[in-house]
Amino acid sequence: MTRTPAMRMRGIVAWGGAVLYPFALAWSQLASPRIGPEFGPEYSPAQVLAAMLSMSLLIGVLRRIPLFALVMMLFGCVLVVVLAGPQHMGASRTPFLTFLVVDLALAYIVATRTSRVSTTAVVLSFVVQSLTIAGFSPGMDVTTNAEVAILAVTTAYVAGRLFRERREYAAALRSRAVADAVTAERLRIARELHDMVAHTIGIVALQAGAAKRVIDTQPARARDALGEVEMASRETLSGLRRMLGALRQAEAEAAPLHEMPGLADVDRLAESTTAAGVRVDVRSRGERRPLPPDVDLSAYRIIQEAVTNVVRHADTRSCTVTIEYRDEDLTIEVTDGGRGHGAAPGTGYGLVGMRERVTLLHGDFTAGPHPEGGFRVTARLPLPTGVK
Repeated sequence: MTRTPAMRMRGIVAWGGAVLYPFALAWSQLASPRIGPEFGPEYSPAQVLAAMLSMSLLIGVLRRIPLFALVMMLFGCVLVVVLAGPQHMGASRTPFLTFLVVDLALAYIVATRTSRVSTTAVVLSFVVQSLTIAGFSPGMDVTTNAEVAILAVTTAYVAGRLFRERREYAAALRSRAVADAVTAERLRIARELHDMVAHTIGIVALQAGAAKRVIDTQPARARDALGEVEMASRETLSGLRRMLGALRQAEAEAAPLHEMPGLADVDRLAESTTAAGVRVDVRSRGERRPLPPDVDLSAYRIIQEAVTNVVRHADTRSCTVTIEYRDEDLTIEVTDGGRGHGAAPGTGYGLVGMRERVTLLHGDFTAGPHPEGGFRVTARLPLPTGVK
């Protein structure tokens, strides 16, 4: 990987801090004043604070080589305790406060590094702190200081672990959201391809069959049928090109819905299907008005797929499409007087695709044999508030 100037500068700052750290630590112990006559009985908090501040020079190294930085910090803490000496431990535990910096570094390592590195850091920190407390705590203070050290190490580990798990959970949620978005987009594209191609193939099959039957006796009618085949094929090819163009875009965006068909194209759909031999009677109720692009597209695709099923499976010469505009929703009904089923079981995804479209818009969908004969498809698509 090519190192950028910013990366090189961060590396220089990190290792520069590591080089300065021993000098800053030595200065913190030699130049800071102590409290009391002849350096006793208290060890100066200023010395401890200066030592803790000097350890901040290792932050850059901590991000790169955490165990090395942790060892350097532990060395500084032990040095502070050794310089304080047992004679200053009777009335003060101030030198042990430097281990708080180690505990913060330990929490960072647990939160950001692998379990192997984290375990090594925890064991190393605990052993060094325990030995230091055992060697420099006078009398009864050994137990108290040991309990404080155990509590501090445990708190650092738990805090780092909780932060790590929270970050991993957030990353998992983001990955799942991305996977769900990809899956939803794949399903959307699959539905578009199915609806687009299935309808065209159905029309082409009918027109080609009609042309084959009359090509010798009625050349003009055969010519018209082949013209319809050509027009339907070109329209579908154009739609496929638009979809493939959207898929090739550099950014993973959904294909623009304003380029897709809508209810305004239902009349043309009816004309092409009627020309293929199945008359489509379109009825509209309520006041026509502009619809949201997703509702407009889904409504058209539902009608298109329902009509395609009539052409391919109903064995009838006509069907009725009813579109009703209401204040709060849009209802669609496609009925025919055919054999009473929309498709042979297991032959495709038409009904599944229609149901998925309606479900995504939080609507209602039903499909099944009509009590009066034939097959009926109904869909109710809720309209967002403000679409009147």
